[in-house]
Order: sequence, then structure tokens, then C-alpha cells
Amino acid sequence: MPTSRATALDRLNALLETPAEAGGGYLDLLGAANQAGPPTGLTQRLMRTTLLPRVYERYWRPALGRALKGPLGPSMAGEVRLATELLGLQPAYTVLDVACGTGRFTRAFGSAVGPGGLAIGLDGARGMLAKAVAEDGPATVAYLRADAVRLPLRTSTVDGICCFAALHMFAEPETALDSFARVLKPGGRVVLLTSARRGWQPARLIESAGGLVSGQKMFDRGEIAVSLRARGFTEITERYAGVTQIVAGRLG
Repeated sequence: MPTSRATALDRLNALLETPAEAGGGYLDLLGAANQAGPPTGLTQRLMRTTLLPRVYERYWRPALGRALKGPLGPSMAGEVRLATELLGLQPAYTVLDVACGTGRFTRAFGSAVGPGGLAIGLDGARGMLAKAVAEDGPATVAYLRADAVRLPLRTSTVDGICCFAALHMFAEPETALDSFARVLKPGGRVVLLTSARRGWQPARLIESAGGLVSGQKMFDRGEIAVSLRARGFTEITERYAGVTQIVAGRLG
């Protein structure tokens, strides 16, 4: 049965622990609060401005990603393809895009899961979600303004979770990983793109300093894989490019 935008929001609301109010084309669990919490640093402050959403998807994110991934890392379009592949998305799946920004990944996921599926884009920034809603996309997409660390979805409700370029900006990344594992169905998959500090000491010091200045946590290579295994994930894969890592795994 074809899904309308209103139907997608209704389906999303049914997955939440507490029903949310609709407004501006998305569901809102944060209400009058400006954000889920105080910004962790300069980068997150920029994410919450009114200007950045206008240039985020076309200029900011691709340029920043290229600087961090280096010349051999995937393009943003390549990231979308890789995330879709690693999640193993199929028709009728429910997939959650955490810290979705302007919805580039969410829209691709909505196409991948087809009319019977649901792609949820979650972000805390009103400006990002307003831009996401304004973009053309499949009717299988629904957006949610909520805390990305403590997900408001019921336990075992989604088949896949994507969190690209965000985990290192969370104040409590380990709590976020706990939350990801909780809302995934058994056999569900997660894919993460986050920071990856290199082992060579001079580079490590520079990268750590950059993280402190920007308010981003610099994870060690292999650290995320260890955290996922501790939460029951298997079939873990790791890809490194520059100071980034893409880590994927299956729950159970």
C-alpha cells in the first residue's frame, strides 16, 4: 500500500515511547527546548545555526568530509551507497538515520525500503529538519526532532540504524551506542561514520588537539568495534580513511 507523508508520520508516532506533536512537517519531542542539550563544541554550535542548513548538504558536509577522509575516502554519494549496502536495506524495513541533518541519507533510505518501509530522520536542530522537510523525497520518509543520544523509540523497533558524522559530537557516545542496541531488532544492523585517531604519536597529538578545539571526541582505531562487540554485535567490519572510520555490525 503506498505511503503518504501523513501516514509516515503516523507510523513513526506509533513507534515512539511517548507520542509526539506534529509541526512543520515533522514530529517534535523537544518542544520549546532549543536542543536536546548544550553544544559540545564549535562544530555542534555551527550545526545549530540558521545559516548552516542552507549550505550543509551541498557544500559544508562534502567539503568537511573530504578534508577528514582524505583523497582516497568515499565521496558523500559514496557514503550513502556504502551505508545502504552495509545496512542491507530491503523493502518494508524500518531504518533510523540518527543526526540526519538535511536528510540526504534519509531520502536514499526511504527509496531503498520502498512503499511498505519507513525511513526515519532524527535530528535535534529545527533548521536542519526544516530544510530536510523542504527537500523532495519519497513518501516513506518521516522526520523527528528528538534526543539522538537517548532515542525515544520503543525497544526492538527498527531494522537498521545509520549514524554518520555525529557520534564523536555526542556528549555521551557510549550511552548513544546503548540506545542504538536497544531499539534495534535482533539481527538488525548499525553503520557508523565517526572519528579515528591514528596510532603514530605526532599525528595522534595533532588530531587530539583538533578534537579539543572543535569539541569532537577522537576515537582510537578499533575502539568503536570493541564497543559494538561488548553490546552483542557480530559480523563487524571496519574501514578507515584519513581520520575517519566506518564501522558496521549486526546485532546478535
